Amino acid sequence: MKDDCKTMQHMPKTAINPDMFREMVAERAYSKAEKRGFAAGHELEDWLESEEEIKNQCFYWFQDAE
Repeated sequence: MKDDCKTMQHMPKTAINPDMFREMVAERAYSKAEKRGFAAGHELEDWLESEEEIKNQCFYWFQDAE
């Protein structure tokens, strides 16, 4: 999934694939939980942080694509 935003940067902004975005967020959130030893109670925090990180990452790549 690391290259998905790079793939997405060549698409028009309106063509962001929501399924791809969701999968990228899920992988990032899983990684955060894994680093914490899967301690319960942080699932929403991990998901929301991951969403923001992926949005920011893709936003900056889209800026270069314009």
